[in-house]
Amino acid sequence: MPGIDTADGRDLCADLELLRSAAVEAGRIAMRYFRNSPEVWFKDGNSPVSEADYATDKYLRETLTEARPDYGWLSEETADNRDRLGARRTFVVDPIDGTRGFVDGRTAWCVSVAIVENGGSLAGVLECPARDETYWAVAGEGAFLNGEPIRVRGAGERLRVAGPKPMIDRLPDEWLRRIDRESYIPSLAYRVAMIAKGTLDATFVKPNAHDWDIAAAELILREAGGSLLDSEGRVPTFAGEKIVHGALMAGSGELFDAMGTVIAGSDG
Repeated sequence: MPGIDTADGRDLCADLELLRSAAVEAGRIAMRYFRNSPEVWFKDGNSPVSEADYATDKYLRETLTEARPDYGWLSEETADNRDRLGARRTFVVDPIDGTRGFVDGRTAWCVSVAIVENGGSLAGVLECPARDETYWAVAGEGAFLNGEPIRVRGAGERLRVAGPKPMIDRLPDEWLRRIDRESYIPSLAYRVAMIAKGTLDATFVKPNAHDWDIAAAELILREAGGSLLDSEGRVPTFAGEKIVHGALMAGSGELFDAMGTVIAGSDG
């Protein structure tokens, strides 16, 4: 495995299989509640969380930490234990990314699980059971959808772009004339995966994305030939002291320069 010693390569293969099997089962758990009127609460005033989120989080936490007790744990639905900062590797988990869409009965949601070391994602899985899609990647080994390699698509005359309308509107006119806007996608991780598989060219990400929203998706996109970058053109780091991010952009190609100018003014 490029850039990773042999022992770590074996470790990561085993870690990926652990993530994949756990994510598939977590997806099955979530599907028991999907379109079945799960109980829903609201966090921070308007952010929904359902009983499916809690059930899925419980399964993943028990399964993954039992298998790797020395790994840290960071999840949207678990109180943050700062002991994770002393761990060599950390699980970064969103039990259901796209809860709002999940509750509304939409299919674009996923279980997102990643393993992070030194701020970077080494293995990641997005399990999207309502669409029969499983994405995964290991650093240096490419990205896959249901076992088949995926790549970002090359730039064409028309570009399909997602993200907040005010951010897209700030692109230069020469780009706006070439853009078709993607309709709302409730899961940020799934939106990034769409770029990785070549059905979307780019997306803007408004400020306040958390590690668990993007840790797995960033690796999958990177291994598919794209990038997820901040306003300084840097790949976000994960599982550190700071777990919330400013404006981001995901995609590839020449459009990135114009997108970078937009997000540079969106972090306020």
